[in-house]
Amino acid sequence: MSPTFATPSANAIPLISVKIDDLDATLANLPNAAASWLRNRGFNASIGTIEALPNADGTIKAVYVGIGSKGQSRVRFAIAAGAAKLPSGTYALDTMLTGSALDEAALGLLLSLYKFDRYKSAPNKDIAFVAPAGVDVARIEALAAGECLTRDLINTPASDMGPDELQHAATMLADQHGASCTVIQGDELLNQNHPLIQTVGRASPRAPRLIDMSWGTTGPKLTLVGKGVCFDTGGLNLKPGASMGLMKKDMGGAATVLGLAHMIMAQKTPLQLRVLIPAVENSVDGSAFRPGDVLISRKGLSVEINNTDAEGRLVLADALALADEDKPDHIISMATLTGAARVAVGPDLAPFYTTDDAMARALPQAAAETADPVWQMPFHDPYEVMIEPQIADLDNAPAGGFAGSITAALFLRRFVTDTPYTHFDIYGWNPVAAPARPKGGAGMGARAVLAALPEVLGL
Repeated sequence: MSPTFATPSANAIPLISVKIDDLDATLANLPNAAASWLRNRGFNASIGTIEALPNADGTIKAVYVGIGSKGQSRVRFAIAAGAAKLPSGTYALDTMLTGSALDEAALGLLLSLYKFDRYKSAPNKDIAFVAPAGVDVARIEALAAGECLTRDLINTPASDMGPDELQHAATMLADQHGASCTVIQGDELLNQNHPLIQTVGRASPRAPRLIDMSWGTTGPKLTLVGKGVCFDTGGLNLKPGASMGLMKKDMGGAATVLGLAHMIMAQKTPLQLRVLIPAVENSVDGSAFRPGDVLISRKGLSVEINNTDAEGRLVLADALALADEDKPDHIISMATLTGAARVAVGPDLAPFYTTDDAMARALPQAAAETADPVWQMPFHDPYEVMIEPQIADLDNAPAGGFAGSITAALFLRRFVTDTPYTHFDIYGWNPVAAPARPKGGAGMGARAVLAALPEVLGL
């Protein structure tokens, strides 16, 4: 279940946020006994600190939560650091925050309630939050639900999240919002000219497929394409065990576009949405594709396979070619595509590439407003030569190791001819727990994209 705000109640415990800069003023406005209690308990308003103010009967009168200094930007969702320490109860946020800072606090409270407990029997604390005054409750809940959907899909192990289960998740989402969803599966992929998707997934007993969801009948057309490699062994270029441990998250691009799709549909955004997910498992058996093979894509471009572990760009290539044939107003792909992107910007930033000036302008501003950091990377044309082998049009794994995220993005760009195109090379995982973001699956870039759409598409 996605977290939602509780119904306002007179019994809700006030949760009072305090900045370090405002601590003295806050204490000065309290009765002497209350101010002395907070001082003597050592409450200093730093991030993650909480202190309960008791009633005479020992019940909680209010809880004060520190959110750091006004200029502090190192911690997103600062209020959630303290919220995670609260005892069971229903809390009503009392804060001086406004605008995007208030939205961030409200979203942080909901996301702090997220738990991936599908495989656990231990009960969780019973905590709820009343929506603070001034926030768009439906919007914040849609953002939280989309993010929690993404997290759940990524966190689920591949034994329970293969192509069939990913298809089921997309179908359930479509049913929830009155969208349509069709699937092309197995050898039918060849009959309908999706050869790269079929080739990458054919070695697995779990049939490869292309999931195609559509919603909305008016407004600009937006197509989201998400990499749905439900587990990646590396194929015949087999990954070592240490590198295979997190490969359940290799469908993080698909999980993120499904979360974004929920946000768009739940808010009745006035556009025509299409979601394409090539869902495969990159496995090993006698039918696996081989290093040195040359494959012909849907677009007709030939691809020399120099590493079967660079399979994500292959399945995306066919899906992007299909998306481009429809000539939408914008195509966005999301994929856990390269380790090079993690080396470049680490696990917290979502690097993106775009051919659209409006998107390049809008995304960084939207990211700052939604606590969803992104960083623009270049489609550097001189590197095109690196993806052009001698015997085919394209090389799926250029030798040398330089600019791996850029060359992967350039590869994908070859399959989008005229449509404005944005590509995210995301990590999809929090390696260390942070406020409102537990260790595990994570959406990256979805809120920023959602906030940028009005400027990019003229909504």
